Amino acid sequence: MANKQHIDDCTIIDFPKIMDPRGNLSFIEGNTHIPFSVERSYWIYDVPGGQIRGGHAYTDLQECIIALSGSFDVHIDDGNSKKIISLNRSYYGLYVPSMMWRSLENFSTNALCLILASKPYSEDLYIRNYADFLNAQTT
Repeated sequence: MANKQHIDDCTIIDFPKIMDPRGNLSFIEGNTHIPFSVERSYWIYDVPGGQIRGGHAYTDLQECIIALSGSFDVHIDDGNSKKIISLNRSYYGLYVPSMMWRSLENFSTNALCLILASKPYSEDLYIRNYADFLNAQTT
């Protein structure tokens, strides 16, 4: 099991911005701008009003969550403390370490959420029951 994380380990990362009158550009390099190599990328879109995505933790997987378009809130929980972080800029990302419960809520119309992950998909990495998450935090 991964080391116990604290909610303050979830941090906003300000990505490089190249300003240009033709349009701006931002970029992300694994192990440079985010503290891991990207092994998987996925995106969430067309979320109906009032729906919640996530609602789980990972035993050993780090993520960077980015609002490429629109806005949404990320609810994070380390088992002792909770925090809500609103994402609404494509040049900011939220770093979320392993063993952090997360859910994504309040998606704006046409919001586009990009998630960069440190490992390929594996159902074995998920904790989908909150009581199991709390139990894992105390062991």
